[in-house]
Amino acid sequence: MVMTDPIADMLTRIRNAAVAKKELVDMPGSRLKLELAQILKAQGFVKNFKVIQENQRESLRVFLKYDEQKKSVIVGLEKVSTPGRRVYVGVDNIPLVRKGLGVVILSTNKGLMTDKDARKEKVGGEILCRVW
Repeated sequence: MVMTDPIADMLTRIRNAAVAKKELVDMPGSRLKLELAQILKAQGFVKNFKVIQENQRESLRVFLKYDEQKKSVIVGLEKVSTPGRRVYVGVDNIPLVRKGLGVVILSTNKGLMTDKDARKEKVGGEILCRVW
């Protein structure tokens, strides 16, 4: 099976695992997914992640985070750019998610970063996803 959008696949796996109240979710690994997992952890949306080597293949294991009521910390996870419709923004047009409660993750020429970091660095880029 050829995957045309690995980021959408990653977000869907995390969303489905959160709905099913799973503790962790595995997916094929890549450098981009690793960067995305680092941002999700830094922003407090996932507990942790680790890279697992098995049979020459790299997998990414993401540990989901829940609050005291066993509700997922991730309320919404939405892919913005798709292979058929890329969404680029300049630094002045980076959107806010839920009035700043969520986070936009952008792919910039300085790597993946959140909307706040992109504004600080004064760079625009491709909007990969929104998380809240």
